Amino acid sequence: MSNENTPHVVKAAAPAGATAPPQVPAVKPAAPSDGAPPPEPPVEKKKKTKSFPSALTVLAVVAVGVWLIALVVPSGEYRLNSKEAPIPHTYHHVHSGLSFGGRTRELILSPVNGLYGIKEAKTHHVAPGGEAEGTLYGSAEVFFFVLAVGAFIAVMFATGALDRGIGRLAYRTRKKGWLLIASIMVVFSLLGSVEGFAEETLAFYGLLIPLLLALGYDRMVAVGTIIVGAGVGVMGATVNPFSVGIASKFANVSIGDGLPLRFVMWIVLTAIAIAYVLRYAAKVKAKPETSLVGFLPGDRELAVHEATTEPPKLRGKDKLVLWGVGLTFGFMIFAVVPWAEIFSGSGAEPYSWQLDWWFPQLAMLFVIAAIVIGVLAGLREKELSGSITKGASEFLYPALVIVLARGVSVIMNNTKITATVLHAMEHAASGASKGVFAVLIFIINLPIAFLIPSTSGHATLAMPILAPLSDFAHVSGALTVTAWNAASGWMNLWIPTTAVVMGGVALAKVGYDKYLKWLWPLLAIYFVVISAFLGLAAALE
Repeated sequence: MSNENTPHVVKAAAPAGATAPPQVPAVKPAAPSDGAPPPEPPVEKKKKTKSFPSALTVLAVVAVGVWLIALVVPSGEYRLNSKEAPIPHTYHHVHSGLSFGGRTRELILSPVNGLYGIKEAKTHHVAPGGEAEGTLYGSAEVFFFVLAVGAFIAVMFATGALDRGIGRLAYRTRKKGWLLIASIMVVFSLLGSVEGFAEETLAFYGLLIPLLLALGYDRMVAVGTIIVGAGVGVMGATVNPFSVGIASKFANVSIGDGLPLRFVMWIVLTAIAIAYVLRYAAKVKAKPETSLVGFLPGDRELAVHEATTEPPKLRGKDKLVLWGVGLTFGFMIFAVVPWAEIFSGSGAEPYSWQLDWWFPQLAMLFVIAAIVIGVLAGLREKELSGSITKGASEFLYPALVIVLARGVSVIMNNTKITATVLHAMEHAASGASKGVFAVLIFIINLPIAFLIPSTSGHATLAMPILAPLSDFAHVSGALTVTAWNAASGWMNLWIPTTAVVMGGVALAKVGYDKYLKWLWPLLAIYFVVISAFLGLAAALE
């Protein structure tokens, strides 16, 4: 899942080019003649390294910044239609009705409101559950869903079936390097598209780097296969619940809306990624001196074992687990797709067999699936319950990111500046064609994704404003979700604020600067292709 999961920790070796310090023989200090204790050895000071703040810190700063801005930005409102959507050109100034003390209270309670705040039907003011009557505005449903997916993924990895399945795939295609690379990229891209497979890829460097080196490739090929393979799936997400799912919720559209477009985009973007990596891989294999990163001492020699040693065959339990994982995601897709609208048009009456599930039902789907898969794998009760607990705890971070991001939206809502911001963007986008507007949504979200690489946090923060803005431009909310997701995925292929990229290049012993040098042509290609997709789709709506 794009930037949401806690990675499986793999110990990285020293950076490329590093040399071991000279060995100094230990010298026993002479005993002092006056009976005084020997002098303390000098303590080596560790160099402080600067790092970008976490998403939680960024959102905390954003919350305070928005609260301060709300002190000076005029409050305003739009008139709403029957669907509670703002009506264009009806913006007018109003008084927020909040004193300075009331505004301070909104800041303090924003995380609480972000979790289970209730939006009053008449005033549209959001207050903690129990203080108001209305509809749920907080992200409690999404919060629990994220923990449920974390539990499912933890159980899936605890069985070891996925690791063994990838290992078998790698071995069976070892004599056809191009097929191995393409197969792994397709698998990783598919997982990225349906469940946000990202940080989990860190566990595969130890397996794939020796194998690809033994087949005549360099470490950059491994980095491209893993990072780009999974990243393009996240960028072309079809039903990824952490990106498309959460964005769709806050855009008030079904996760199945826009699925045909996103599916075509996923196929095209994945094909481009595979072609790009294979082109470089073939070049390096034919002429190793053209490698952008070179080869470390022992790369080839140490890798031979990986290419010639057959991993254990999949057990019956492994096959059951892999089938169970596939069926879980397949059923999730079936349960959320609005089949009647796809086949009969927008607003069609749902079929009798159509489920139209959403986050509460999907959360329990993953909880039940985690239990079933654990039982099929033969996990003991303590192992299963421990994996569920561990997975939920590891996903608490992205869940809290969602809560804080929603809390920022609550501050803007209760101080009544959301409409003011929307009004300014309405003016900026006025006169733009639908195609230009769709591309602008893509571009606007690029810097936001740099600050908040968490797809769920980014979606929770941006979509409450982008969704009504798309209504003004007569662009569907589903296309806005697709444009937003493409921007988030494009940035997460390279930005240094994500552990997927920085952890990946560190494990592969590839310099970040060299990775960027290798990647930037692909980024340029993607920028053009995505813009063309969005512009054409908007024009055809």
